[in-house]
Amino acid sequence: MRWLVTGAGGMLGRDVVEELRARDERVTGLDHAALDITDPRAVDRALADQHPELVVNCAAYTAVDDAETDTENALRVNGDGPRLLAKACAAYDARLIHLSTDYVFAGDARTPYAEDDPAAPRTAYGRTKLAGEQGVADELPAASTVLRAAWLYGVHGRSFVRTMIELEAGRDTVDVVHDQRGQPTWSADVAALIAELGPRVGRDVTGVLHATNAGEATWYDLAREVFRLLGADPDRVRPVTSEAFARPAARPAYSVLAHRRRQRLGLTPPRDWRAALNEALPRIRKETLRETP
Repeated sequence: MRWLVTGAGGMLGRDVVEELRARDERVTGLDHAALDITDPRAVDRALADQHPELVVNCAAYTAVDDAETDTENALRVNGDGPRLLAKACAAYDARLIHLSTDYVFAGDARTPYAEDDPAAPRTAYGRTKLAGEQGVADELPAASTVLRAAWLYGVHGRSFVRTMIELEAGRDTVDVVHDQRGQPTWSADVAALIAELGPRVGRDVTGVLHATNAGEATWYDLAREVFRLLGADPDRVRPVTSEAFARPAARPAYSVLAHRRRQRLGLTPPRDWRAALNEALPRIRKETLRETP
């Protein structure tokens, strides 16, 4: 297939391009400088020039706290942009995989969120991402899939895991919140799911799927696991409540996503977050050290 990846300069976008090239797929990756998904003419031109069979939208406004006051720009990128892409895909007979987030849920559940559970975002960021999901569903219902990811980390770009690697080297102790629960997810595993899913989108797969790693953890659990894998004492990580890190946008207390649709469709089951981190950490550490002055 011919693939077009938007947001190809970001953590996940880079992984998607690398995964597809490793599978000898024909892929074009466009970063924000090459394609602004909020510009209708630019979107139309990109699809007219590239003739993709499948578009993967990794472009997003991801500054969760900034979105509380910069809501108009966040909505343009996270809401209007996906709708424009979906319209263009419909016009050029292309299919679409769009990336969304756990923030579309309220974050107050006690059991994992299913794909069809009611959305009730409590932040501006979550509301703008939900608008993007709705735009894709409105414009391209029979030829699109929305993947919700959460707690992403990767080799490229900033992430909680990279921050912990840096803090382990520079501090005796680190305070990390223990009252937020979710699913640490390696972006490379999401990229592999996208590559597997692509040929089925618009054929026997549409709608929403969850793309996180399996299991669950708190940020405190994740930080301790990073320290352990680095050969450091996990007890150097100290638990604190969310009140210790007050932010403009409230973080969901519970962001665990279920994978029942993925199972029913016979897709590769998600691996446990610890297994993914065990493989990813040496690569992230190597890249972190390479970029450290």
